[in-house]
This record gives sequence, C-alpha cells and structure tokens, in this order.
Amino acid sequence: MKKILQRYKDSFSGLSREVWWLALITLINRAGAMVIPFLSLYLSDNLDFTKEQIGWVMTSYGLGSFFGAWLGGKLSDILGYYKVILGSLLLTGIAFFVVQLFSSFWSICISFFVLIAIADAARPAFFVALSAYSKPENKTRSLTFIRLAINLGFSAGPAIGGLIIATMGYSGLFWVDGVTCLIAGIVMIQTLNPRKARELDKEIPVENPVSPLNDGLYVVFLIALALFGFIFVQYFSTIPLYYKEVHQLSEENIGLLLAMNGALIFFFEMPLIAYLERTNTSKVGNVINGFILTGISFILLLITPWAGILIIGMIAATLGEMVAFPFGNAFALERSKKGRQGAYMGLYSMSFSVAHIFGHNSGMQFIANFGYDNGWMFMAVMAGIGTFLLFMVKRGLTLNK
Repeated sequence: MKKILQRYKDSFSGLSREVWWLALITLINRAGAMVIPFLSLYLSDNLDFTKEQIGWVMTSYGLGSFFGAWLGGKLSDILGYYKVILGSLLLTGIAFFVVQLFSSFWSICISFFVLIAIADAARPAFFVALSAYSKPENKTRSLTFIRLAINLGFSAGPAIGGLIIATMGYSGLFWVDGVTCLIAGIVMIQTLNPRKARELDKEIPVENPVSPLNDGLYVVFLIALALFGFIFVQYFSTIPLYYKEVHQLSEENIGLLLAMNGALIFFFEMPLIAYLERTNTSKVGNVINGFILTGISFILLLITPWAGILIIGMIAATLGEMVAFPFGNAFALERSKKGRQGAYMGLYSMSFSVAHIFGHNSGMQFIANFGYDNGWMFMAVMAGIGTFLLFMVKRGLTLNK
C-alpha cells in the first residue's frame, strides 16, 4: 500500500509552482461549472424546449466555442496568455449573471453563443501558459494535472449542482458559476501576475513559422479529434436525457453518475499517465487506445437494459478520456513548435468546438428521429472512423522519421 501511495505522490513530482497555481485556478473555475452538465435538462424541464430546439441551442454553444477558440488563439499571440485568460474569467463571470435573464429560444441561442465565446477564448491561452510554465519533459504530466483539477472540480460541480437544483432551482447554478469565475480571476491576479510567475519554456518565435492549416498530419489529427469530441459531448447532452428518460434516474443520481467520471480521473489518471509514459506506446498510439475505449462505452449501452451497465459504460468512457486527452494535448503542443503556439492551439481548441457545433445538435436530432439505440450505434461508427484516421497519422509520422 505504501508503494502505491508513493508512486501516486511521485507522479506529481517536478511540476512547477506556476502549474500548481494554474491547477488551483482551474479547480475553482470548474467546481462552479454546474450550468453546462445540466444545460439540456434546464432547457427541457425549466424552459420546455423540444429536443430539436435543445439541439439548436447546443449548436449555438458550439459556434460560440468555435469563434472563442479562434479569437483566443489570435489574442494569445498578440496580447499574451495572461491577459487573455484573466479577461475571459472576469467577463465570463459577468456573462453568467446576465444569461439567466433570457428565456425565449432565440435569446437563449444568442446569449449562450456570447457566453461560451468569452469563456472558450481562454482555452488556447491556457495551453500556451501551461507550456510556458512546464519543463519539456513534464508537459504531458502537467497537462494531466490540469485535467485532474478540471475533473476534480467537475466531480464536485454536478453533485452539488443536483442539490442546488433540488433546493434553489436552476437559477442558483448561474449565480454560483458566475461567482466562481470571478474568484478564479482574482486568484490569478494574486498568483500568476507576469511580474511574479516564472516561465520555464518560453516560446521562441520561429523564423518561418508553419501555418497549422499547412501541416497535413496535424490537420488529419484534428479531424480525428473532432470526431472523438463529437461522440464525447454526448455525455453532456443526449446521455443525461437517456439516463432520465430510459432509466428514470433523478437529477441527483445523474449528477452522481457524472461525478464518478471526475472521481475516477482524480484517483487514477496521474499514475496511469506516468505509467504510460514509461511504455513504448507513442502519443498518437495512446490517443487511438482512448478512442477505442470511448467507442466501446456506447456499444455497452446496447447490450442490456440493466441499469448497472451505465456505470460500466461510464468507466469505459472515462478510461478512454483519461488516455486520449492528455496525449492528444501533448502531441498538439509538441507539433506547435513548428509555428506559432497560439495559432496551433487555437486550431486544436476549434476542433472540439466543431464537435460542439455538430455533436450536440446531430445527437439530439438523430435520437429524436431514430431513437437512442440507433444513436449509440452511430456513435460507435464515428469512433471507428476516427480510429482509422489516427492510424493514418501514426503511419505518416513513422514514414517522416
């Protein structure tokens, strides 16, 4: 037991003080992120939107995320990551207070577009900051550590969110989300001010930077990640509705099931990544393994109506996420050295925004017309296509060596 605990502790060694502060800021922000996991339920139960309308709101969410990621990448290269992250946190906090005032279909679409555009402008900047605060040999673990903070916050957020809905109603979620964004911004001012923070791997401008759009293997890699995001976002839109409509789970139980995802990541992801880094599997190879596991999680839902399969499916999806996201992030950061990091990581973030644009809406429309079982088969096929594309990237990297 002591050896296991020591290995868990060792997986955190060598990370810079700035990475720890960035993780704390992320934890505070994500612990209050209660609106998004319950968004489809809020639109359905509180505003009486149809599945088709919910799908279009999710598309607005994705378009806002896409625009925000593009803008954040540009601004990171111009203003620097610190100003972009800080501005995003403070403005997002204010936006959460305002967006709850809207209730009509079009006002919800527009307000969520603006809200998510502001929030996701920070995503490319976070990657650039993390790269600057990490030694090259620690980047994958630093990325994993930030994901641990995200998921620790996410494990608390939905669980608390379910209780807030039961006691205060959905409006309480918006207030808590807004306040935590503002608190995260204040903590950043106090801890990561450029006059105090140390950069361990400062970006060195490339004389003739490669545009990420001209990096063929990177583009194929991002297409595959967009497909991965397409199926992964179902866990924040169609899957919660499936839990409620088919398995009759309450909001509290749905929150606890989603919270299990974050809890598993908190306890197992850092040691798992530390172990996988010692193996001969490449970064892209690990992303492939994660993609396969996530695809399996949807196939499991087709096997039996037994409610316990939801837990097994969540475990499979969580393992896939634990493996795919850290190594996908690390590969993108590694590849970004060919050009401008803001542009590369902006495009990386945009690939997931594309998933939000099409994933939520397509999932809702598909299930509304063809049912949940056919929807899960469709997601499994998307996983197969994405896996094939990643094998192409892996082969291309081998040939280019």
